[in-house]
Amino acid sequence: MPGVPAAPDLTTQPRPVYVIGAGPGGLAVAAALRARGVRAVVVEKSDAVGSSWRRHYDRLHLHTTRRLSALPGLPMPRRFGRWVSRDDVVRYLEKYAEFHELELVTGVEVTRIEPAGPAPEGEDGWTLHASGGRVLTAAAVVVATGYNHTPAIPDWPGLDTYGGRLLHAADYRNPQPYAGQDVLVVGVGNTGAEIAVDLVEGGAARVRLAVRTAPHILRRSTAGWPAQRSGILVRRLPVRLVDGLGRLVTKASVPDLSAYGLPRPATGLYSRVKEGAIPLQDVGLVDAVRRGAVEPVAAVESFDGAEVVLADGSRITPDAVIAATGYRRALEGLVGGLGVLDERGRPRTHGARTSQQAPGLYFTGFTNPISGMLREMAMDAERIAKAVARQARSR
Repeated sequence: MPGVPAAPDLTTQPRPVYVIGAGPGGLAVAAALRARGVRAVVVEKSDAVGSSWRRHYDRLHLHTTRRLSALPGLPMPRRFGRWVSRDDVVRYLEKYAEFHELELVTGVEVTRIEPAGPAPEGEDGWTLHASGGRVLTAAAVVVATGYNHTPAIPDWPGLDTYGGRLLHAADYRNPQPYAGQDVLVVGVGNTGAEIAVDLVEGGAARVRLAVRTAPHILRRSTAGWPAQRSGILVRRLPVRLVDGLGRLVTKASVPDLSAYGLPRPATGLYSRVKEGAIPLQDVGLVDAVRRGAVEPVAAVESFDGAEVVLADGSRITPDAVIAATGYRRALEGLVGGLGVLDERGRPRTHGARTSQQAPGLYFTGFTNPISGMLREMAMDAERIAKAVARQARSR
């Protein structure tokens, strides 16, 4: 896919493929479809591409390398460096949509997808209900609304009467408002760990990190070898074998932080990945914990007035609580009645696979593999486009 072939007949296709979401997954699928002569219309509820990336905190950089994070048909510029910044990811997505001349509709939210009746030419398809009373008809639909769609905060007891300041990590931008303050970060995933380090470097007086389940910690790169490449090499190996290799690697490269409140997990690294828990890639947390700048504490149990009650019974009164507690996919309203979601609200199929009860309905970007999400979405895009084009030819 070296470039975009001329396809003047695309706009004559009465039933395009609708791609919901103008993030990297949606844009990649649209470009791959266009390259195969299939008209794709990207529908985005915000006013620009990459809306979720624009909302991330300022210091964010990809944990995957530039070369292994590009989407089909357009490399990331060398000037972006090895670990691409949030702002450069946004610039890349803007350029990507322009370069591939994607058909993009912004400011429109698709709220429900349902099967359409047969078209006059005998084809089934999909009906999309969108904001403003719009009703769209599609030959196929690709849902790419994103892994980080709706911020999720646990329903902690006492939260509704908590007198302190609490925000989700989605609303955190930089450490400036927290200089000189006592801050509790809840959640020790990659986001929580990086925000904790950011707060320390930005002058917070005290930073505590509430930990419910100790994470597997990996170096982002060891002797120039990125953790992502290891993830690519081992992802199809037996789980027990990768768990064993993971133990050897972490013991050799990451110090034991048990004395600081971060013990090594008992469950294997890849076993945890299969359960949906991605390893924490260290971008400064290990050193910050060892020097006491970030203090791991017990998980948050509840709130009581102005106090935060931890699982070990201790009570603290931080100036601010930042909940790095993840996101919900929020797909129930969109496709919840189609039988395509599992008990946790995640798509049962992804990539080029579709369920028997919903042929022509595809999902991309709802997994978080150790081989890299952007890389996986790029591969999904090609597979989906190939499947859609093959189906279009068979009609």
